[in-house]
Amino acid sequence: MKDDVKLSCLIIEDEPIAAEVLEDYVQQVPFLELKGVCTDALFALDRLREEPIDVIFLDIHLPKLKGLDLLKILKHPPQTILTTAYHQYALDAFEADVVDYLMKPIEFSRFMKAVNKLKRQAVPAQRPAPLAISETSGQRPFRFFNVNKKMVRVFYDEVYFIESLKDYSRIWLQGDSLVTRGQIGEMEDLFRDHGFLRIHLRIKIRNFAQTQNETFTYFSF
Repeated sequence: MKDDVKLSCLIIEDEPIAAEVLEDYVQQVPFLELKGVCTDALFALDRLREEPIDVIFLDIHLPKLKGLDLLKILKHPPQTILTTAYHQYALDAFEADVVDYLMKPIEFSRFMKAVNKLKRQAVPAQRPAPLAISETSGQRPFRFFNVNKKMVRVFYDEVYFIESLKDYSRIWLQGDSLVTRGQIGEMEDLFRDHGFLRIHLRIKIRNFAQTQNETFTYFSF
C-alpha cells in the first residue's frame, strides 16, 4: 500500500472512555482516517451501508445488537479489529476472520501492532476487494483466493469440486484442498463459466473433468 493512501475507519463503541481512547489512538496513526464513532451496532450498520469504510474497531458488547452479530449481518464486512474486556470470545473472533482481538484496557503499543497488520493487508474501500481476483495465464484461467490471510492462486482446471461450509467453502484439488471465505452461491457465480454445475445445496462439481489417462463424468444425485 502506498504511504499516501489512508484507510477510512469507524469506531463502534458504546463506552465513552473506551471510544475516546480509540479515537485518540487513531488520530496518531498517519494512515488511518477516522470517519466517525457509533455508539450502537444498528447506527453503525446504517453508516456502513451509506459510506465505504476500510476498517472498523468493533466492541463485542453493544446494546441492541452485539458486535459479532453485526459481522454476521454484513455480507462483506470491512477489516475488523475487535475490542472487548472478556477473554472468552477469542475463538469466536478467530472464526469471524477478524484482523485482531484487543483486550481492554488497550495499550497504544498493542493497538499499533494491530493496525500495522491492517496496513499490510489493506485494500482501500473505494476499490472493494471481491471474493477473489481473477486473472488469466495463457490458456489456463485462474483465480486468487484468500486462504488464512494469504492470496493463493488456483487454476480452474485443477479444481474437482467445491463444498459448502456455511459462510466458507472448501475447494477440492488433486490431493489437496483449501478453505476460503465465501458461501456456495458466491462460488457458483465465480465458477459458472468454467464447467461447474450445482448437484446439491452444499456441493458444486466440475461437469466434465479430464486427466491425462482417464476421463471422469460426474452426475447429480
